[in-house]
Amino acid sequence: MSDTIAAIATPQAAGGIGIVRISGKQSIEIADRVFQSADGKPLTESRGYAAHFGYVYNNKKKIDTAIALVFRAPKSYTGENVVELSCHGGLYVIKSVLRAVLEKGARIAEAGEFTRRAFENGKISLTQAEAVMDIVSAQGEQAARAALSAMEGRLSAKIDDIKKELIGYASHLAAWADYPEEDLVPVDRDELIRNLEDCTKRLRKMVDDGDAGKVIRDGVDTVIVGKPNVGKSTLMNCLAGCERSIVTHIAGTTRDIVEEKIVLGDVILRLADTAGIHNTADPVESIGVERAKDRMKRAGLVIAVFDNSLPLDNDDISLIESVKLLPCIAVINKNDMENRLDAEYIKNNLKKIMFISAKDESGIDELGNAISDLLGVAELNPADGILSGERQINCCRNCLQMVEEAKTALTAGITLDAVNVSLDSAIEYLLELTGERVSNVVADAVFHNFCVGK
Repeated sequence: MSDTIAAIATPQAAGGIGIVRISGKQSIEIADRVFQSADGKPLTESRGYAAHFGYVYNNKKKIDTAIALVFRAPKSYTGENVVELSCHGGLYVIKSVLRAVLEKGARIAEAGEFTRRAFENGKISLTQAEAVMDIVSAQGEQAARAALSAMEGRLSAKIDDIKKELIGYASHLAAWADYPEEDLVPVDRDELIRNLEDCTKRLRKMVDDGDAGKVIRDGVDTVIVGKPNVGKSTLMNCLAGCERSIVTHIAGTTRDIVEEKIVLGDVILRLADTAGIHNTADPVESIGVERAKDRMKRAGLVIAVFDNSLPLDNDDISLIESVKLLPCIAVINKNDMENRLDAEYIKNNLKKIMFISAKDESGIDELGNAISDLLGVAELNPADGILSGERQINCCRNCLQMVEEAKTALTAGITLDAVNVSLDSAIEYLLELTGERVSNVVADAVFHNFCVGK
């Protein structure tokens, strides 16, 4: 924290603009050693939130024209003095600017160090810090909205509300246990049980929404299965928007797994087209079938495809039995052709069923809606503030467990000091969640996933 750090804060590729960010006690002085404003005024005399046009030099060698933006502590992203040098976005130019800054006294920033300083200087909570990287890595609208909501503090506010309530209950119990001779308001067990039940409902919803939020943020491993020639590859190409799988009238064209990441509705699907699942004596085709079955067992979502123009056969029925207990949506393809399929049998065995024509691309939007509903994201509101990642979900889940323990202890008539032990543990998990009490090991793990420059 005593060092002045610097890094390239824009993607390291040719572009219209490139930014070198400098943060720390000596950031303005170091910037003055490489930047000369057009009016000759040093940056040390600049007020905060000011922009200056000039030139960047390495010693006396001019590198580029630049804009220097000056932010003075504590009103900056990191809470420290910050200077951002905006130059032309050529790789050679921006790296030369960074090299000049490093030679004049800064050190290269570690991954996520700017945001870590913002966290350690009290500018943001740990949940807000994690949301920063979620915004950077967001691949869909819902994921971006959820991350922005968390970064703006909506998630922190929800956590703080529950935390304040639990601290209030715990302090009342502690005072009653430690000072029984004082004239304190008695603890109403029934009222406290009702209040803790309300807390458990809110915590449980946060955990459930967090699990659903992982789908819109990280996506879900999805496998397309079915017997040969039902239209799996056509569906794959339709969803991908390009020809990823070879499509022919010959059954068994796909013999290995073809993968593509797509956004369908509100959900990111890590999509895999597989070989047709059926009994075969072909040794090469058998390998593809076994790989398809293995991938199906490990998938977070199975799209089981059936041919509307053909009656169900043993391969179809065997597939239905294989996916009955998996998160599966049945897709009856070739809906543009004469119906010969027993759709009722499928409806009676699988929860979700959709009718489409992958060839005509009809029913695809409805398929996206059905998938969102099946994965629990249809009713999810990203603006509410959603838990992000396993660390946050586990903290909230552990807090929920401790609050439920406290409620059970109250119901069983256990002494109040024992109840308070569970409440104290619940509060600790919430403090770890927001970063108010967090070990360096946890913080290191969080910021390790950041990119350099952020």
